[in-house]
Amino acid sequence: MNKMKVKFSERFERNDSPLKIILIYAILILFCLISIYPISFIFTVSLRPANNLFSTSLSLIPKGATFENYRQAFIQYDLLSWLKNSTIIASLATLFSVLLSISAGYAFSRFEFRGRSTGMTMLLVTQMFPATMTLLPLYLMLIKLGFANKMAGLVIVYISTNIPFNVWMMKGYFDTIPKSLEESAYVDGAGIFKTFYQIILPLVTPAIALSALNSFMGAWSEYIVARVMITDAGKLTLPVGLTNMQGQFSTAWGIYSAAALMTALPVIIIFISLSKYLVGGLTLGSVKG
Repeated sequence: MNKMKVKFSERFERNDSPLKIILIYAILILFCLISIYPISFIFTVSLRPANNLFSTSLSLIPKGATFENYRQAFIQYDLLSWLKNSTIIASLATLFSVLLSISAGYAFSRFEFRGRSTGMTMLLVTQMFPATMTLLPLYLMLIKLGFANKMAGLVIVYISTNIPFNVWMMKGYFDTIPKSLEESAYVDGAGIFKTFYQIILPLVTPAIALSALNSFMGAWSEYIVARVMITDAGKLTLPVGLTNMQGQFSTAWGIYSAAALMTALPVIIIFISLSKYLVGGLTLGSVKG
């Protein structure tokens, strides 16, 4: 790995002129600033007192900055309950989505069985339909199963929508791992389950991290399905709760910005925590020839 990085850096320095390198970094910095600006603006508004909300100042820390909006978000609204509900739903959806995706992806990658190709095709077909198109049948199914207006029903919906993409991704990653690793373990006396958990599973850590991140983000920030499926005020998720903070005639934008920033913070923390697996570990599935 280190030799590959050295060779790549040497080739990069040898073939690219200083002007081209500067231009590339300038473009990257520009896009980073464009990406960061909305978050920085929300942070600035969340620190503004009520009498300075519509200030045109461009300073990151506004005049008279205060954390009162963050405190009021918990006092005036049921933000803590929304956070708890979203955490429970997103965590359960992520856990079961990852477990089922790993098992299904490994089965589709390693075993030959009737309906294998059809199954993969059907998983791909399900991705062609937007969530809004399936709202009515999903809602009717949940009513018949007794999960209407329940967080468990929302978890089931999120699991079913996350699994197709995750299975395809896990299957593709398992395909990059040579079967010779498993065959060697079988020769040494290891069974299929021991081989999977001790040899194969550690190699697919980057894919598992990406699958978990995709599942969590999808469940954490999803709005349309949660808006339709959940009507009980005590079971609302964060995205739905945030819309309830918007008044008919006026909105406390400082408090709203503070709540929105706290909504994005968990996803940012998880993404940073998993970044080493998403970026640095993408070659773990390969072996030296």
